[in-house]
This record gives sequence, structure tokens and C-alpha cells, in this order.
Amino acid sequence: MQKKNIMLGFLAGAILFSLNSMTADAAKYSATLAQNMSPISGVSIIAKHKGFFEKYGLDISVSGFTSGKQCLNAVLGGAAQIATTAEAPTTAAAMAKLPIAFLARMEYSDLKTLTSKSVSINSLANLKGKKIAFTAGTGSEVYTIALLKKAGLTKSDVKLVNLRPQDMLAALSGGDIDAYNSWEPHVSNGIKAMGSKVVQLNTTGIYSETFNIVVMQDYLKKNPELIKAFLKALIDAEAFMKANPKESIAIVAKIAGMKEASLAAIWKDYVYNVVLDQRQIDVLSAHAAWRLASGNHPPKATMPDFTKVIFPGPLKSVAPDRVTLP
Repeated sequence: MQKKNIMLGFLAGAILFSLNSMTADAAKYSATLAQNMSPISGVSIIAKHKGFFEKYGLDISVSGFTSGKQCLNAVLGGAAQIATTAEAPTTAAAMAKLPIAFLARMEYSDLKTLTSKSVSINSLANLKGKKIAFTAGTGSEVYTIALLKKAGLTKSDVKLVNLRPQDMLAALSGGDIDAYNSWEPHVSNGIKAMGSKVVQLNTTGIYSETFNIVVMQDYLKKNPELIKAFLKALIDAEAFMKANPKESIAIVAKIAGMKEASLAAIWKDYVYNVVLDQRQIDVLSAHAAWRLASGNHPPKATMPDFTKVIFPGPLKSVAPDRVTLP
């Protein structure tokens, strides 16, 4: 009996050691993700909350921000290793010759305009003379210029107010601005809060912002397997979202601070795909051209060679069909 108990104890210890080893092996790599906590980061949100990062041996901690510019700044400053960010801060960094590595696009969607009903902005032309909020250094700024051009207006025809996205609703409600240009959930949140007191302009197709994965080149060089695992997790998350839209909406809405019904109503506006394609080159090049034309760029900046900024290797190694760059 004593011998049997010793043997059982030995087996129990061996099983416990094995389980501990499996747990340790399950998280081979760790990193901090600077993430915009809105639906544009839906793929990485799902990857975190459905365990896809863990599936590939990743321990990913998330630092939440309200813009891609803040996310990229966190990576540039060393507070995070991976950023979800838009083309605006990415292009600015490339023009400043910062050694960033663009790894994949994971989403694109239209930016939107919400107006106060009291000022009767019923068409784009009615924006003339109005106070319009935007967020400098982000896709919101580029969208604002594109919106004015579509309306046949220039910056001198309106009063532009630089605000953080989270401050726009209070400014609109308080009458400090007449309209604001931003990404979701800020427009939906405004509609939810102000109801019939606001009107969303029809601006479909004027400017689509991309949301992407960016790291530093040195980090990519030192952590190639971590990056590959990260991209695999995003691809799994994308597949889950397409197969399970209702559950995905519930998860993303909770993280974004939205009601499920509000997000469900605009879910189709988000195009979630983990890819690298010509569209991305075109978007980055167009954004850089706008910066050069407008003077909104670092001193002595020139058009970046985006082939030295985009690194297709990691995504191509895990999913070759998702890379269609020439």
C-alpha cells in the first residue's frame, strides 16, 4: 500500500509538473499592444478576448488609446511594442524617416461627419462659415480637407477646431462647434446622446481610413517569430468575426463602450481583412502627397519610398495569399 501511495504521489507530481510546463510553454512570447479602443481595432480586440493570441503562445497586454496617433507614439516612445494605427501617423513617421515597419492592414472604413440640427447643415455646401472639429495629425484631418474639397470649400471658408475625439460630443452639445469629423464610435455615440438634435451628413466614399499593424524595424528583426504568431492570431480572429458576427459585435461593443444595437447598425461599415495590397500603397502615397502639398510634414521631407516601410515578409510567410503587392 505504501509503495502504491508513493507511486501515485510520483505520478501526481509528474502530471502537475507537466501541466505547469504546458502553461509556461503556452506563453512563449510577451508584448504590449497599443490599441485604439474602438471598432476599427475589431480584429485585435477579438484576438485578445477569444484567446487567439494565447493559442499561438503570446501573452499580449493591451494599453488602450483613443487614436492611432497615440498608439504609434507609444511604440515610438518604447511604452509598447506593437501599434494599431492609421495611415496618417504612419505616413508622418515615414516622412520623418523613423524606422517603422508596416506589417499589415486589418481594417478600413469611412470617416463621418455629425452636425448640430440647430445650424441647418443639410448639405456639404452648408458647411461654409461653420465651426468644424477635427483631430490634427490623424485621418480626421485628411478627411476634413477632402470633405471641404468635395463641398467646393477651402479651410478659409470654415473655422476648424482641433479636438480630441472624446471631447467632440461635449463641444457639439454645448454649442462650441457646429459639426465634427471623426471615426466610430464617436459619431454613433453622438447620435445616441443627442438624438434628434443632430444630423449625420451623407459623406460615404469621401475618405476611407485604414487601420494597420506597425512596429519598429529593430523589434521586427529581433522578434520575427512573435510577429508571425501575432499575425496568425489576427487571421484567426478575422475568420471568427466573419463566422460569428453577433458574438463579435457583443465583444467589440463592450470594449468600445457602445451599445450592441448601435454597433450592429454600422457593423457593415467596417471591412475587416488582414492583408497587404496595392490599396495600402495607394493610401499611404496619397496621404504623403497631401502632406507635401499642404506643408503639414517634417522639415525637408520628401515622398517616402514605402517599399522600405512596408515589410510583407512576416505576413507572406504565414499566409501568402494575403499579400498581393507587386
